[in-house]
Amino acid sequence: MNYPVWQLDAFGGGLMIAMMAVFHVYLSHFAVGGGLFLVLTELKSIRENNQGIRDYAIAHTRVFLLITMVAGGITGVGIWFTIALLNPGATSVLIHNFVFGWAAEWVFFTIEIIALLIYYYTYKRMDQRHHLMIGWIYFGAAWMSLFIINGIIDFMLTPGAWIQTHNFWDGFFNPTFWPALFFRTALCIIIAGLFGFMTATWIKDKKLRDTMVGYCARYLLIPFAVLLGSAWWYKGALPPDVQQLIFEGMPEMDRFISGFILLSPILIIGGLLFIIRLPACVSRSIAVIMLIIGLAYMGCFEFIREGGRRPFILRNFMYSNSILQKDLDRVRQNGVLKEAKWVQHTVITPENSLAAGKELYTILCLPCHSIDGPLNDIRQLSSIFSEQGLDALLSGVEKSHPYMPPFAGTPEERKALAHFITSSLNGKQTSTTPRKPDPVSVTIPAFDQKKDPYVLLAWSEMGIRSMTDSSGDWLMLPPGETIHASLILRAELPEVITEEVTLEYAAAQEFSQPADQVAFWDNAAALYGRNIAVNTGLDGAALHGIMEAGASSFTARLLPLVPYTVSGKYQPYPTVTIVARDADGYQLAQTTVVAPIATELGCRNCHAGPWRVQGVAGISGIIAQNVLSGHDRLSGTDLVAQSASGKPVLCQSCHSDSNGDHPGKTSQLNMSAAIHGFHANFLRNQGAAACTTCHPAAENGATRAFRGIHHSLEMDCTNCHGELADHALALLKGEQEKGKARAGVLIARLQPQSVESVAEIRGRSPWVNEPDCLFCHVDFQAPEDDTSFNRWTTDEDELFRNRTDESGQLYCAGCHNSAHAVYPTTNIYNQDLDVIQPRQYQGNTLPLGADKNCALCHTVAMEEEMHHPNMLRTFRNK
Repeated sequence: MNYPVWQLDAFGGGLMIAMMAVFHVYLSHFAVGGGLFLVLTELKSIRENNQGIRDYAIAHTRVFLLITMVAGGITGVGIWFTIALLNPGATSVLIHNFVFGWAAEWVFFTIEIIALLIYYYTYKRMDQRHHLMIGWIYFGAAWMSLFIINGIIDFMLTPGAWIQTHNFWDGFFNPTFWPALFFRTALCIIIAGLFGFMTATWIKDKKLRDTMVGYCARYLLIPFAVLLGSAWWYKGALPPDVQQLIFEGMPEMDRFISGFILLSPILIIGGLLFIIRLPACVSRSIAVIMLIIGLAYMGCFEFIREGGRRPFILRNFMYSNSILQKDLDRVRQNGVLKEAKWVQHTVITPENSLAAGKELYTILCLPCHSIDGPLNDIRQLSSIFSEQGLDALLSGVEKSHPYMPPFAGTPEERKALAHFITSSLNGKQTSTTPRKPDPVSVTIPAFDQKKDPYVLLAWSEMGIRSMTDSSGDWLMLPPGETIHASLILRAELPEVITEEVTLEYAAAQEFSQPADQVAFWDNAAALYGRNIAVNTGLDGAALHGIMEAGASSFTARLLPLVPYTVSGKYQPYPTVTIVARDADGYQLAQTTVVAPIATELGCRNCHAGPWRVQGVAGISGIIAQNVLSGHDRLSGTDLVAQSASGKPVLCQSCHSDSNGDHPGKTSQLNMSAAIHGFHANFLRNQGAAACTTCHPAAENGATRAFRGIHHSLEMDCTNCHGELADHALALLKGEQEKGKARAGVLIARLQPQSVESVAEIRGRSPWVNEPDCLFCHVDFQAPEDDTSFNRWTTDEDELFRNRTDESGQLYCAGCHNSAHAVYPTTNIYNQDLDVIQPRQYQGNTLPLGADKNCALCHTVAMEEEMHHPNMLRTFRNK
């Protein structure tokens, strides 16, 4: 941040340094190993008194001189020029901390130049003893250059105790110094053999050519044992976190690791081929191929080594964006733009958001990413994200991409950066204008309080049922809406009727299943292990049928409803009409209830792809495939291949889910803990916005599922469930208490937001241990608090949807409606949609029996609180 930035665009992302460095390192290793090759070859010619070998050595020296001194020298200067422009901060640290090391290296390099020039130009003019001495001086100086450079280069990967001491020798003789030195020395000799093939195969005398080709093969083959042994030593000397990052945490390293492993036997086989006497044209072709393979081999190693430094340029000291690790918290607090020296905008405004975002990109992203380039193209990598999704990713990028630095700026800067990338680079426009849904007509069933003898209550089991509808690829949330009903015979002492009556249900005709939805339910039923027939949905339910009688209520389970009308519109609040009939078929009562079900899930914010229906909802096949691909990348699964083979992926086949009795695998986290525990990393400190990034309750969305009285009172998800990090930690602790190690890994990545420490958070099981109304409304009184986080129900019987009144006959939801839609409600599709029964029976939107309206069922005014305490009062929040 303290230097101007070199704008490279397509040539960014490390391409410039990769092109320069790999080529130079290849030549510089040749310069070391080739020096030994020159001396030993000359010594061979003297011992065997072979003028042909001597002539070959002279010719090879000429090639060696041109390659190492010209190409090697130019690229060496090029590396200094490139790193000084690309990362001047890191270059400055290396120079200042190893100034005497560099000085010594330059002395040895000067000796190399002088010795090589003398060696070549005095080949036939100096006596053999002194000529060989000059050759040994060259090799010694070259190897000492390697010795010094090796210490500095590996300091960048494993600085060791230098982080604490800043002592020259602690940094130089770092943990990987010795294995790297042995590895590079062996590699130098191997590369010398490869270049030897290039010159030896052009010897005209066949006998001499065969001799020298075989001689070069020894340089390739003999050091391989040292190379592979020191490579294993090198790997073992890496700190555990670096090993984990290279070999497990960066899937993009797999190709380089595989390349290194694959090319090792190819080089050995190539060396063995040269022992066989091949025709000159064949051996020359193989020599060229082997030289290129050697360059690729070196490239694989260098990419692996460089990858191990991530997310640092100087490990555990300076991040790849030149921000010092010790300064990260300060920069996060003050902001990148205020800390940086070469920016125009220090404050972000709506007018300069794009320009400020571009400056943030230049400082934070450009060191590693290109724009439309072959390496780390930011357009390609970010193309799947919406602005909201990219903002979420940046907030916890180091969690899912451990090779990337944590985002260093403020939340405002993070949003500006996400806005610049999605808008300016990817051309995506973000609309915050609330969607205006198509209005839905509502017919309130008739009821005459003076004449009608029955009250028919009905409610959905959940205030909103979310489902994924890409069943051909992937299912995460189980489909099917469950409806309950109670029939009450009105009297001074009312009676709940369950015998000698039949309750029929029928979904609104406009929600009849189109052909593609029939196929969807076929797939869903197969995945969930249930039978399905033409007119029977999941668990035998259909869009019309007979409700199952229970002890005090009736139930229609898992109705195959979808939030799409026959005309293709998204309407997440289908209605179901329920009719009660006696044994003779006479209609006793009728009512209508909403069966809320939504597919407006926010997966596309991060996993891209279009909405499936109307541009507002539904999981398209593209989104599903992107989700599966991400899971494969991070968890090493093969879900994309499974889906492609015609076997749709069901998350609950591995992750248990008590919301539907899916046992999963006992070794894996349950569904809720896995989903929230992972995604909480990317949605920190966002309040309820974190929830609505995924759940269909955003204020500008097409569903707006949070529509009960608590929403009207300006409460949100966090009042009951806590901030997302706390919500996730409670779920993960529940799994940790069951001995699941993965829970501990995810817990370590999260920081609690509403309590001081993780130890204070009580573990829980999803759909069993939940927040409850009575934690705030103690003894049914006015609330004592506005949050119930960290207080959970002990079992399923205590859940609001399962609780009954003091008589044990009437369910709380029968009079108050389902959670998240407690009366009185607001619904953007029609204000009466969720309050059909209060409108029908009372002419208002209040809970049934509210405002002392006991006569609705009791037919007389009541003086005793029969159902729960504090019910005989005026409703407080009309």
